Amino acid sequence: MHIPDSFMPLSQAIVYWAIAIPFIIMSLRWSRKEMDDTKIPILAALAAGIFAIQALNIPIGMGTSGHMVGATLVAIVLGSPWAGLLVLTLVLIVQGFVFGDGGITVMGANIINMGLISGFIGYYTFVGLKKRVSMSIAAYVGAWLGLFIASLAVAFEMWLAGTFPLVPGLIAMGTFHFIIGIVAEGLITTIALAAIARSRPDLLSDTVKDSRGVEA
Repeated sequence: MHIPDSFMPLSQAIVYWAIAIPFIIMSLRWSRKEMDDTKIPILAALAAGIFAIQALNIPIGMGTSGHMVGATLVAIVLGSPWAGLLVLTLVLIVQGFVFGDGGITVMGANIINMGLISGFIGYYTFVGLKKRVSMSIAAYVGAWLGLFIASLAVAFEMWLAGTFPLVPGLIAMGTFHFIIGIVAEGLITTIALAAIARSRPDLLSDTVKDSRGVEA
């Protein structure tokens, strides 16, 4: 899921940065408006957890690997997809500059895929389902779908970059992340939310508290 520098021409990488930067700025504006002393510790804890789960990579061929993302979990807990984008941006910066996981020039594309696409799709899927099904099911489906769509976006970008063919790329990335979403991303998101709802419900956003099966 982390695109390295060698997988994308610089001209295309610049385009993704140009798309990502305005969204990053909006996430920073969200943080200045919404973050307070009670939310900062949970954001830091979620960022550390995401850093850990993304270290578990599964090779899937063509020089790529699959892993969990975590943007949907952050977005649901803090009640905004901007939170997911902000945390993934911070995580990707540390991973890229300190640990060499994911390229620097292509970081804009990685932020779009893992922070913007995964976080927004996952969060709004959760929002759309939360009144119809339980919090756990809504979160599970949202996390799974956000990861799956993001993986397809990566395959499409790699095709545009000329790195690998479109159909084999979609099959490889889509199949593995479809499975990862079912057995890992969705499950961990559901378990984490349920644990927070039981132990510290005050940390959850109103979006979660208004879900079916969760007292407001």
